[in-house]
Amino acid sequence: MLEEARQLLGSGRDVVVGTATGHGRPETLALMLGLETIAPCRLPFGGVEVRELDVDAVMVRHPEVAVIDEYAHANAPGSRNEQRWQDVEELLDAGIDVLSTISIQHLASLSDVVSSVIEEPQTQTVPDEIVRRADQVELVDISPELLRKRLSEGHIYPRERIDAALASDFRLGTLFALREIALIWLADRVDEGLAKYRASQGITANWPARERIVVGVTGGPEGEVLIRRASRVLSRVNGGELLAVHIRRADGRHGESPQSLEAQRRLVADLGGSYHTVAGEDAAGSLLDFARSVNATQIIVGVSRGRLSGRLLGGGVGAKVVRGSGDIDVHMVSHPLGTRGLPRPVSGSLGRARTTTGFILAVLIPVLATVVLSLAPELNFATDVLVHLTAVMVVAFVGGLWPAVLAAVLDSLLLNYFETEPVGTFGIKDPQNVFTLLVFLGAAIAVSLVVGLSARRAREAARARAEATTLADLARDALIEDDTVAAFMDKVRETFHARSAGLFTRRTDAGGSWELQAHSGEPPPAPPGLGEAGSNAVELADPETALVISGRTLTAGDRRLLTAHGAHLLLLRQRHSLQLRLNSTAKLAAGNTIRTSILRAVSHDLRTPLAGIKLAVTALQRQKLRLPEDIQAEMLDTIESYTDRLDSLVGNLLDMSRISSGSTAPLTASVMWRDAIEDALRDVPAAAIRIDLAPNVPAVDADLGMLERVIANIVENALKYAPDSDIVIVGPAIGSGVAAIDGRPCGELRIVDHGAGVPASDVTAMFEPFQRLDDAPAVLGIGLGLAVAKGFTEAMGGLLTAEPTPGGGLTIVIRLPLSSAPRSVRPDSRGAGQGEP
Repeated sequence: MLEEARQLLGSGRDVVVGTATGHGRPETLALMLGLETIAPCRLPFGGVEVRELDVDAVMVRHPEVAVIDEYAHANAPGSRNEQRWQDVEELLDAGIDVLSTISIQHLASLSDVVSSVIEEPQTQTVPDEIVRRADQVELVDISPELLRKRLSEGHIYPRERIDAALASDFRLGTLFALREIALIWLADRVDEGLAKYRASQGITANWPARERIVVGVTGGPEGEVLIRRASRVLSRVNGGELLAVHIRRADGRHGESPQSLEAQRRLVADLGGSYHTVAGEDAAGSLLDFARSVNATQIIVGVSRGRLSGRLLGGGVGAKVVRGSGDIDVHMVSHPLGTRGLPRPVSGSLGRARTTTGFILAVLIPVLATVVLSLAPELNFATDVLVHLTAVMVVAFVGGLWPAVLAAVLDSLLLNYFETEPVGTFGIKDPQNVFTLLVFLGAAIAVSLVVGLSARRAREAARARAEATTLADLARDALIEDDTVAAFMDKVRETFHARSAGLFTRRTDAGGSWELQAHSGEPPPAPPGLGEAGSNAVELADPETALVISGRTLTAGDRRLLTAHGAHLLLLRQRHSLQLRLNSTAKLAAGNTIRTSILRAVSHDLRTPLAGIKLAVTALQRQKLRLPEDIQAEMLDTIESYTDRLDSLVGNLLDMSRISSGSTAPLTASVMWRDAIEDALRDVPAAAIRIDLAPNVPAVDADLGMLERVIANIVENALKYAPDSDIVIVGPAIGSGVAAIDGRPCGELRIVDHGAGVPASDVTAMFEPFQRLDDAPAVLGIGLGLAVAKGFTEAMGGLLTAEPTPGGGLTIVIRLPLSSAPRSVRPDSRGAGQGEP
């Protein structure tokens, strides 16, 4: 890290060291020479003074690059953040690049694995997602043997610690294990970068950067055999990835078992793999497309369970995958069910092959039946009719309606020509034969219609079953993963193997144009009706909403599956809408609770001062002439005291009501801290408060009236709960280390007391309405002062926090954004225009 910092400094970059620990190592300390270093802030902890990163100072210095050592470090209590990586996030938000270091045991996903290796629990961890967001991650790698050699030479630990380290953390096996864990984790990071590059460049060719096995599962019981075989293959290599994929057809013709698929999904998860569902009519083609999209190196499929005829013709899924795999290795795994045919699914779509076969049989079977009947001239006409009717039924069951109609017409003609007197002509001598032929033709067509209706009903049932299965899977995933709309759009894009997917809603303007609400993939798809979106869009149950995918032409089956996804998407949006309404209702309920508490305060906490005022006034009115002057003065003081208390209570109640109703609208302007302090402390004895403001304390953006109220309430709270302590108001000068709010520099004011303080567990509750420390008596107020102060501070875009005072007590910190506009000078006792610059 320090070497990189020196290289950047040599190239002209502005580099400072925020914090770096040399551990007394001469090599490390030598690298720090010549680098500008920010002085650390010092915090008391456990009776000693600890040094922590001064984030405010780094913000004020604002270099191009900051060197921050020990990314996973836990900050001492009293720091602005609990973890150092949170400090780094603030610096990044402020536009400062950061160089940092982290050991592999501090990654959250690996802490338990590393703990089992080094036999020591890890308490300081960083979320992997945070580390993966780094623009660059460099692995500082060294062989275990060389690392032990450096340790034994005294480059890492002092001499007295070397032997113990070589026997514990620096054991050869431990170092090998930690090195392998680090390499595997970084390989995943590199693989993510490779995937992004391939997607951005449109590269579909297979790049076998790492072992990645795709297993095709059909929903049959053999799927577990294939998944376990893939896991055994992966166990021979390190860092491999297992992906199971199920190709779902819109017509549900594969006869998949939901129970088997669920069991296989759980098995894949137990083995550390991932499960995917992809929509497609061609199982082999869809499987190959998915494998290429994830840069797979191997595909594992089972030996086809199709019928013998299909395998002999080379039409099995496995054979098609082998022919189209290209440079991806394909393993066809035998299993106990490999020699059994698939149960024939109930299909409503007879298919082109069956229909063609039906037309061929419609021509051959009537002719064959006529030839056979000519060999038995002793049979009567009724028998001939039954034989030909049977032929029509056979054709109907094979080919469906239209081949059966053709067979019926042809059979009628053959019966008329060869079996009806006069033979050899199409004339009919006996009228009964005319009736018989008509009945035959009608019966044949009726049978054909029944077969066609049955096929259509079966097709509809299969589609409904497929859509129900899809919706069930989507609902289960939503319950388990709590999908957002954006995450669901990612699933739609993956399921249909599309370039992008988008959710559109109609605008309410006169044109009724479509507006993109959410999308996955780049570039977003075009609105419905434009380009390919015209055929790749489905309007949902809500006619004002449409789901569109791009990069793939949808078949009729795909459109039905997409409609099922759209139905679930509508339910997901409704659920999110209901959640927002629930949150809004909860907010209203909280406001109602506050208003109820306000009413209770009016009826209870205001009763005492009103009763005291009434009693004193009544006594003065009735016995004024008989009361000594000192008693009269005491009663007048009582009236004044209770009146001041009423004024404060009513003011806080009104302020809290404004905050809870959301009607607090500050009129911000450039304000000097001193102006607000003078107004807030107008009625406070000067001896009770000590003001220690720097001469050049910066101005802030605030509402002067609100800020005055905030300071007054905090000071009043300090006087009540720390009456005998020294209360100090401190304001830092321009250039001092001050925190930032949303990346914007801010100024702060600290109101410090040295009283009993507040337990850490009660700090959050302290800012809630109607809270009194340790159930203090009502004479100290109704517990609204700090709640009002916090509400006003946040309304002005600031922060109000509390921290322990070193040596005991409580410090309230007010942070407000620094003002970039010149302060408007107000008249005061020194004369108009003579305000503080």
